[in-house]
Amino acid sequence: MRVKDMPPNDQPRERLLSNGATALADRELLALLIGSGSRGTNAVELASHLIAHCGDLRGLARSDAHRLMSVPGIGPAKAARVIAAFHLVRQAQSEPERRRITCSGDLAAVASPLLRGLSHERVVVVVCDPAGAVTRKTIVSEGGSDHAPAPVREIITTVLTSGGSSFGLAHNHPSGSLDPSPADLEVTARLSEAAETVGLRLLDHVIVTDTAWRRIAA
Repeated sequence: MRVKDMPPNDQPRERLLSNGATALADRELLALLIGSGSRGTNAVELASHLIAHCGDLRGLARSDAHRLMSVPGIGPAKAARVIAAFHLVRQAQSEPERRRITCSGDLAAVASPLLRGLSHERVVVVVCDPAGAVTRKTIVSEGGSDHAPAPVREIITTVLTSGGSSFGLAHNHPSGSLDPSPADLEVTARLSEAAETVGLRLLDHVIVTDTAWRRIAA
């Protein structure tokens, strides 16, 4: 019997949507990835054959496309979907938890790799979600040896288009000085005001050198 001819309550997709993925057997989850069966074999049966061919799920996860396609009914499209799904799982498992900005030191640590070892000034914005987790860090301007513009409008736009709710700003001083310039103080105040106007929050602004960092009070 074809999967789509089963009663709706027995179909893997409907059961997953109603009860969650844990309600399905491995072969049913794999059937959803495969999408369809082959002549005389429905998707769940084909998934069972594929798991058996590879030995178990672990073997399936390690298999390449050619091995999967040696199972009758598994073509390039089905094999590619299965391999892509397992690769995404590995990517998710290997990806470190996103860094959270809870203090000035956190901001300095996140931004420093983009700022140290330079002979010119650079401005970096670190975008965060409502919980303070970093969702993006990007260079917003480059300058000379003692100055880089910090375009308030562009910074705010970057945070808004990135879906952020808060952000931190960081820039380097190649001279090694941690003293904020009048321009640093001015842009911090302007950014704080602009952020509040559009419902964002400026977490902090820090100066970074090759060996240290310092917070600029808003």
